[in-house]
Amino acid sequence: MLCFLTTVGLIVPVLGILLFLIAVARSDGDLVLMFVARFGKTPDSLAGKVVWITGASSGIGENISYWLAKAGCRLVLTARPADLKDLERVKQRCLEIGKVSKQDVLILPVDVVAFETHKSAVKQVLENFKKIDILINNAGKSQRAMWTDVHLDIDRELFDINVLGPVSLTQEVLPHMLERKQGHVVVTSSLAGKLGSPNSRSYTGAKLGVAGYFECLRTEMGEHNIDVTIICPGPTFTNILMEAATGKPGEVLGRTMNKNEKRMPAERCSYLYCVAIANKLYEAWISQHPILTTAYIAQYFPDLSRWLWKSYGMKHMEKMREGK
Repeated sequence: MLCFLTTVGLIVPVLGILLFLIAVARSDGDLVLMFVARFGKTPDSLAGKVVWITGASSGIGENISYWLAKAGCRLVLTARPADLKDLERVKQRCLEIGKVSKQDVLILPVDVVAFETHKSAVKQVLENFKKIDILINNAGKSQRAMWTDVHLDIDRELFDINVLGPVSLTQEVLPHMLERKQGHVVVTSSLAGKLGSPNSRSYTGAKLGVAGYFECLRTEMGEHNIDVTIICPGPTFTNILMEAATGKPGEVLGRTMNKNEKRMPAERCSYLYCVAIANKLYEAWISQHPILTTAYIAQYFPDLSRWLWKSYGMKHMEKMREGK
């Protein structure tokens, strides 16, 4: 009997570990996100909410708009004034596939670095919808260049767009949420902000920074019934590299993504993004492997993960020198 119990005592933990590894291997998000995607609330539970999405003209933000339109949310679609035609295209698609009318979708061109316009933008949203339930700070810019080749002005530009833009807009929306004693603030960070990424010093630093700002916000908003969600996507198929900065001011990368790259479709990434919002997760990782695996290793074995990531960076640099 004692031998049997000992054997069971050994088998159960091993089976548990195996099941955990299988679950991780089959996932494209962290385990909590995968659980709520299967058993939790769906984006449809957000029906009727007023959701303001920045960076809504393309990529992840565009696809978030489609999922929330299907859910029956009332939407504020924001991007730079130069992207107005794309916003109009996104609105039209929302009307075609979603449970929304023309009155349910407001196009509001705003540049996230035009900080002085944010107060009036909030006023315009409130005049139109009377409330803001969820603010999704998704607008952002990427960057590619060797660490030693980046001009400090690029760091300032990326920090303004990816950090101070969301901070400024959120600061203008918060008085309304505090008055209502409810609200939900969401921000797009990145797994690059957790792992570091070769040739992306400005982007990596900004994404790490924005997570810090909104982690701080969460600690202060709990007593006011205001939720904060930080989304950390991994590599995703979007057009972000077309307008990515390099190391030189005024220069853009202008690179399209190869369909054979290991990236998640924007539609799937955006669906999981909306699931995280619906379930009010504190943080969500959305990525395919091996980046997702590396994120887990970084969480629990930080020194090992940095050694692995350093090796990856060396291989990445070698490919760049070979022009691949």
